[in-house]
Amino acid sequence: MVKVKVEFLGGLDVVFDKQRTYDLDIPSEGEFTVKDLLDYLVTNMIKNPKDVEMFIEDGTVRPGIITLINDADWELEGELEYVIEDGDIVSFTSTLHGG
Repeated sequence: MVKVKVEFLGGLDVVFDKQRTYDLDIPSEGEFTVKDLLDYLVTNMIKNPKDVEMFIEDGTVRPGIITLINDADWELEGELEYVIEDGDIVSFTSTLHGG
């Protein structure tokens, strides 16, 4: 089991049932990576399949979404390969604006 806090900011909360913050207890055996987290979010938390493309593109976080792990840019942490530890905070902030 991995305990992780996930935040959806900059309008992304609309995709995730209009809730900005989730404290998740995710069943996991062995290492649980950011890639695993993305798969979990898409499978379990996005209710409208059309909304997936607002969050994921080509198997990773869509360009225009800033991803932080414990307030550090995920590029510095290994992106999809980062192994999530209990208590980590993963934030997704959209810089894309509709009009």
